[in-house]
Amino acid sequence: MTPDEEAALRATLEEYRLEHCGLDAAIERLVHDPSMDQLQLRRLKKRKLALKDIIARIESRLIPDQLA
Repeated sequence: MTPDEEAALRATLEEYRLEHCGLDAAIERLVHDPSMDQLQLRRLKKRKLALKDIIARIESRLIPDQLA
């Protein structure tokens, strides 16, 4: 991986982390809202889980392979 590709991947990773954090805050607000929309809450939780998987894949690409 070139340094430019790594930098781009790290920038993308940071964007996903920020979105994940934002979803966490939005979910927390919805949980405490008495008139919450269950469908919207489920969609946000699903997106948050998808982001978690994407973040994990990117992080694993950024960690160099180590010899056993």
